[in-house]
Amino acid sequence: MKKEFETLPIDLEEVGKKIIDCAYQIHKNLGPGLLEKVYEICFCHELHKKGLQFQRQLDVPIVYDGLVFEEGLRLDVLVENKIICELKAIEIVNPVWDAQVLSHMKLTNKRLGYLINFNVSNIGHGIKRFIL
Repeated sequence: MKKEFETLPIDLEEVGKKIIDCAYQIHKNLGPGLLEKVYEICFCHELHKKGLQFQRQLDVPIVYDGLVFEEGLRLDVLVENKIICELKAIEIVNPVWDAQVLSHMKLTNKRLGYLINFNVSNIGHGIKRFIL
């Protein structure tokens, strides 16, 4: 039996559109080839300009079978306490990063996530969206 997924709430979709717009703005102005940290700082600046709340380099504890790992997970950027954004600035994309974003989403119970790689000639090819 195929599992039916709920559509995302409109407010989550709207924040997602703003996140994509932030990535486009940064890439348009800076282009590829910089350090990931530069893109992260600029990304958060753009989020702030759009009035979005965010947390950078957020440590999230992982609980497994009664064990708590305080430093088990670090999110690059969590937007509006709802959307995970994993940022990269690399030439060769590793498929494990898709799994990483999905794992982060499952562990934090978030439905929407983005993997954004700024080291591409066309940012449209550097953005992957994940929905749970």
